[in-house]
Amino acid sequence: MLVFALLLGGAGIRAIQLQGLDSQAFAAEAAAKMQSKRELPATRGEIVDRNGVVLASTEPAMLVSIDPDMVRTNGADKRYAMSRRKQEEAAAAPAAVAEILAKHLGGRKEKYLEIIDTPDSRYEVVARRVPAATFTAIEADMRAGMDGEGKRRWYGVFGAPDPIRVYPNRSVASNVVGFVNAEGDGAAGLEYALDAQLEGTPGEQVYDASTYGRIPLGTNIMTPPVDGATYELTLDSDLQWMVEQALADGMREAKAKTGTAVVMNIHTGEILALANGPSFDAANPGAADSKDLGNRAVTEVYEPGSVQKVLTMAALADQGLVTPDTKRVVPGSIASGGGVVRDSFAHGDLNLTARGIVAQSSNVGMIMLTRDLEKQTLTDYLSSFGLGAKPGTGLPGESTGQIPTKDMPDYTRDQVSFGQGLSVNAVQMAAAVASVTNGGTYHQPVILKSAKASDGTPIELPQPTSRRVVSEEASAAVVEMMESVITLNDNRKIPGYRTAGKSGTAQRFDPQCKCYNGFTASFVNVAPAEDPQLLVYVVLDRPSNGNLGSRLALPVTNNILSLALPRYNVAPSTTEAPNLPTTFD
Repeated sequence: MLVFALLLGGAGIRAIQLQGLDSQAFAAEAAAKMQSKRELPATRGEIVDRNGVVLASTEPAMLVSIDPDMVRTNGADKRYAMSRRKQEEAAAAPAAVAEILAKHLGGRKEKYLEIIDTPDSRYEVVARRVPAATFTAIEADMRAGMDGEGKRRWYGVFGAPDPIRVYPNRSVASNVVGFVNAEGDGAAGLEYALDAQLEGTPGEQVYDASTYGRIPLGTNIMTPPVDGATYELTLDSDLQWMVEQALADGMREAKAKTGTAVVMNIHTGEILALANGPSFDAANPGAADSKDLGNRAVTEVYEPGSVQKVLTMAALADQGLVTPDTKRVVPGSIASGGGVVRDSFAHGDLNLTARGIVAQSSNVGMIMLTRDLEKQTLTDYLSSFGLGAKPGTGLPGESTGQIPTKDMPDYTRDQVSFGQGLSVNAVQMAAAVASVTNGGTYHQPVILKSAKASDGTPIELPQPTSRRVVSEEASAAVVEMMESVITLNDNRKIPGYRTAGKSGTAQRFDPQCKCYNGFTASFVNVAPAEDPQLLVYVVLDRPSNGNLGSRLALPVTNNILSLALPRYNVAPSTTEAPNLPTTFD
């Protein structure tokens, strides 16, 4: 009796504790065990071109998972003995569910049976990024169940949002747009650089649930997700495709290892096309060589060669040291440092104007002119043209290149005058040449045109900078000299348009051997020469079918300009290119 009384007393005290003293705490604990949380992913923002053409977007898809324990019991409550019917259903469920998964997701039925047999597991991922239509079909077969009429359905397969990132234009602008990794995070290009803004903010749903699903009148709190921002680029996807094809053709003709092409509006700095070769399919980046997944136009640096003469002449003209008619008797070679510099072609004394020095691409002539320019002044001009600093496009991996300091040796100034002894990337050089051919104003290159939040609210983007770098008179003088490069040979002309350009043929510095190994051939072209609007710059690295930029890269720039000028309603030239003197008696 005493033991019985003690047991009853203990039970009573425990009952008072549970129902009186700690009732709220235990109720809260019970409620928490019933409560489930589910993240509501935000939809990743789109990337579109200047005309609204979608370059990257998100399509609905599902992550398919199973509750192995629920599949094996077919949803029966294990706290109670199963009826004979329930036992039959539980025995048939694993094979039936595995067959449904194999039917819609592919693969062997045995693979899914292994997942279903996972012991002590309530959650196993079966497949990711399954199209929404496919998951709908899986759900339909699960509901149809054993009898095909839904009276005895199957349990244990679930879906959660797991969107697919799609790239409708595949390889077009892939080096600019980039791609996302298996987790849906930006892994390259603008997808990487703008990842935080594109991915948005996930939401959350909190609800009460039991073994059989949600409790209808239980807690149900939803915090909606905020979808990612949409970005509009300055790129023209149709022109981009054309440029990529022209670059690929040029690389095949030159047998070049890699290549880049930039098309720019010289009055705004907007990049209309930015091509890399070889490129890759953004929808299948794993199939590409990892070296081709970046954006060489902003990441890789090289010595620009004679295209640099455009910038050197701009500095000289702006300082009043040169006009297009400045005359020099140019010998076949000139002493520099401990060696000798020669032109790419053998010659005796030539009577060349500054216009002729550019047209003939004379290294010796450039050295003679540049020796009148102070080193500090030369360095200041190079900096003002944007060299030695990141272009600031917003693309990841931008390189700065390198320019010499004011205390450079005399021979370095000689080298820099014709494009050796400094390094640039393609976007840097395109923007620099644009600044001295558009009237003398440097415009920071731009790839992002606009952005808006998911509710349509405009997002303010960093404003690109502009600054005057040379006078309008100096700019006009440089364009005149560049036009002489084209008029020197009728094969360099574009029908209907006057153009102004400059070739580059530079020895290529190889960081592996720390020596010069191979060449970089390039050409920059602006049109129309009487009122420049568009610039095209093509760089072909390590060509093996020759090395002259005027032979390898010039045809590519002409092909691109022939497409771009009419596309942007640039009227054909109404005057013939003047035949101005490049030599003197």
